[in-house]
Amino acid sequence: MSVHASHPEIIKRLKRAEGHLRTVVTMLETGRTCLEVAQQLQAVERALASAKKTLVRDHIDHCLEHAVRDGSRSADETIREFKELAKYL
Repeated sequence: MSVHASHPEIIKRLKRAEGHLRTVVTMLETGRTCLEVAQQLQAVERALASAKKTLVRDHIDHCLEHAVRDGSRSADETIREFKELAKYL
């Protein structure tokens, strides 16, 4: 498994989402308003979406591009993987 330059940023975003999610649980346990909980859940969703987008784009920009350029994968295999990844954008 390779580590990409974007992984530290992705980890940071995921830890932020983890913190927001813990806050949501605490908010529900302590009876905070639904509006406040919904706002916090929105923050969780944004953090996760941002992490996912960064990961997918990095994979496309680096892994797929390099696979085609260095010939380690066929164009058909790379296109198939790209189509699979595109579902997550």
